[in-house]
Amino acid sequence: MRCIAWDIGAIFQPTMSPRCASRWTPAMPGGQLRATMDEPDPNFMRLALAQAALAEAAGEVPVGAVVVRDGEVIGAGYNHPIGAHDPTLHAEIVALRAAGRHLGNYRLAGCDLYVTLEPCAMCAGAIQHARIRRLVWGAADPKTGACGSVVDLFAEPRLNHHATVVSGVLADACVQTLQAFFARRRAEARARRQGGRTAQAGEADDTPEGARSGNRA
Repeated sequence: MRCIAWDIGAIFQPTMSPRCASRWTPAMPGGQLRATMDEPDPNFMRLALAQAALAEAAGEVPVGAVVVRDGEVIGAGYNHPIGAHDPTLHAEIVALRAAGRHLGNYRLAGCDLYVTLEPCAMCAGAIQHARIRRLVWGAADPKTGACGSVVDLFAEPRLNHHATVVSGVLADACVQTLQAFFARRRAEARARRQGGRTAQAGEADDTPEGARSGNRA
């Protein structure tokens, strides 16, 4: 069984925390991550999930991507448009840029892109311009997905490049990552609202308890 490994810090910063690494991928000495080649699609998708964990740690929607050529990861990235104040910094775009710098070429012929969430129209266009050979994605995006959920740009015959598209790889893990993130965000928002109401109630010490009885979370 052949394996490939790379130093995640050499591809994209910041480096992964030990908590994220142990949650998403097997750890290796020296801060490296490993993908076995017996099941390349699930294993490379796990590495994309590791990138999604970095987005989550930064408070961004957890989406991650890696670009692979000849069994080696040459680019990786995670979603961080909010922190960078840049609407284009989806995981796919970051990974494509890293791969382009690695190869010294904006054309990424012979490369495959793995991403945890179905690409949007912006990312689908970039994937086509880069001449990605194969696109592998995990969770469907019913609101902005451009690979079949809303539109299917890869099936548009008038476009001159069509990557092979594989969908639903580790879909459950990708969906659970997103669901857990948004569930936590909703819980935090409820806690903030509840805290605000508690503070307001505490200031009005002369308010009868019965007047507050309908004020439920």
